[in-house]
Amino acid sequence: MRVLNEQEQLFISRVLEQKKILYSIAYSYLRSEAEALEVVQETTYRAWVKRASLKDTERFAPWLTRILINCCKDELKRRKRLVSPGTVQISGGLQEMTSDRKLDMEQALSGVKPKYRQVLVLKYYRDMTLTEIAEVLGKPEGTVKTWLNKGLKQLRDKMRIRGGL
Repeated sequence: MRVLNEQEQLFISRVLEQKKILYSIAYSYLRSEAEALEVVQETTYRAWVKRASLKDTERFAPWLTRILINCCKDELKRRKRLVSPGTVQISGGLQEMTSDRKLDMEQALSGVKPKYRQVLVLKYYRDMTLTEIAEVLGKPEGTVKTWLNKGLKQLRDKMRIRGGL
């Protein structure tokens, strides 16, 4: 049995600190418990393989989040290829009991453009600042602000249509 060196132990502990946040972001993208867990695992693997590319260890969380978002996007592209037009996709699995209001919000959020939805998720589910979101997405802060405003507008419109507001 091989003993982990200090760097490897640090990597594992930092990933474990982030696992709940990573799962919640992945679930918000994929809406499937099993797929969210799988994407978190894939993210951990990719981060492990590319750990030497992380220049500033203080930026570990945004770096890991960016990898997760890329994994989620890859999975959504894969889904799109697998699901033919006209096929209805039914998600299975156990889901926690949620209020009607929360379900309305989640359904409305799923109708928001993906680039706007990712900003909303990072801002309101992950409590990231606009600067941090810009860093994670690799976009200028002004773009992130615009996407946030447009995303909120789309979300409000979706909630009005559903009668949620």
